[in-house]
Amino acid sequence: MVYNANEARYESMKYNRVGRSGLKLPAISLGLWHNFGGVNQYENGREMITKAFDLGITHFDLANNYGPPAGSAEEMFGKVLKNDLSPYRDELIISSKAGYQMWPGPYGEWGSRKYLISSADQSLKRLGLDYVDIFYSHRFDPETPLEETMMALDHLVRSGKALYVGVSNYTAEQTAEAVSILKALGTPMLIHQPSYSLLNRWIEGGLQDVLDDSGVGSIAFCPLAQGLLTNKYLHGIPDDSRAKSSSVFLNEENVTPETLRKVHALNQIAVARGQSLAQFALAWVLRGGKVTSALIGASRVSQIEENVKALENLDFTNEELARVETILGSHGDN
Repeated sequence: MVYNANEARYESMKYNRVGRSGLKLPAISLGLWHNFGGVNQYENGREMITKAFDLGITHFDLANNYGPPAGSAEEMFGKVLKNDLSPYRDELIISSKAGYQMWPGPYGEWGSRKYLISSADQSLKRLGLDYVDIFYSHRFDPETPLEETMMALDHLVRSGKALYVGVSNYTAEQTAEAVSILKALGTPMLIHQPSYSLLNRWIEGGLQDVLDDSGVGSIAFCPLAQGLLTNKYLHGIPDDSRAKSSSVFLNEENVTPETLRKVHALNQIAVARGQSLAQFALAWVLRGGKVTSALIGASRVSQIEENVKALENLDFTNEELARVETILGSHGDN
């Protein structure tokens, strides 16, 4: 079936300027970290991607190692792009990253110029693109001079392989230094991608101030805390949940009675606002406009539809915010 995008796709989505740049991102972006790899059903992934675009989600976030197997999420998205979204390429923001292990040997991970540029070339081939809109250093490399990593990002922009660059998982201090280096090179840092949610508020300890002062945008990954901030855990830990799996990101040890108590209390606020817990959690991440976009994952179309409805109520009363602080404590969990 030939895909034709929804003509009303821009009517309800909210778009936020990325720092002090000329670029805007949708308040909700779609990440392809899970459920879009070679082990997943292609048609389900295609339906999620096209439905997201129909809802005004123009930003699709990938990385070289997304799958499994590594690289397969980019290949899958490249196929959807070729078959369905190619007429809309200039309406899309497509990002990729490099930093985690991608191939054997000393040049297959971290932040060397050798690895970043080679990885970008491979990502472009898998995606079937001449350039990505945003390319990230996926993690800080403690053994490579930061100047080398940032010079590689600058090269990708100057060679036309990326329009903008950013970093992910960098501390406040590392980000400030990276911002300074890129500014001197003449390729400003566009965006930082940190983990951030009601249950993980580490960016409030300095990173957010660095981004605000530097005019750098932010896109929060795991805003639903690997599914903890959805209705999935309101009645215990389901057998088919990530917490019951062998995931290194969420397991039964993380899902403590105290955490579940907080989740239940937060859900009471969500219900009073007429939102699902997931909608409430996304709205909270986007509160006040400091975070440019919340990066969601999905395993089915209905989750994307539900999450986008969070944008219908992004306003919080002082009483609601105070109740959140009472439930979580001043900084939430780390």
